[in-house]
Amino acid sequence: MAKILLIEDDKMLSDMYAAKFTREGYEVLQADNGSKGLKMTKDDKPDIVLLDIIMPKMDGFACLKAIRKHEETKSVPVILLTNLGQEEDIKKGKELGADGYYIKANHTPTEIVDKVREVLAAKK
Repeated sequence: MAKILLIEDDKMLSDMYAAKFTREGYEVLQADNGSKGLKMTKDDKPDIVLLDIIMPKMDGFACLKAIRKHEETKSVPVILLTNLGQEEDIKKGKELGADGYYIKANHTPTEIVDKVREVLAAKK
């Protein structure tokens, strides 16, 4: 069973994605800010991270940069799942090493599950 870490400060959204992934057979961990998410990425070794950008304590870009910097976490796939749809944000996410960039409003939870499956399959 793949382990997913959701780093999302909106509790309702986080719980909705967690419920969806749990129903699909994934183990789900949740963090409500970037610094907690970074620590959980190191400690819990998820198979993939879904990362929001606008969050308290450490934003998603800083968290992604830190994940890519550490030897033990740099190969963990990270998908940015955000409401920031500006071209420069997407470009920055890709430059920092995101494995995907999805705008929450444009994708259903089912589509996000499918994207996660694709990234995990490519990783094997």
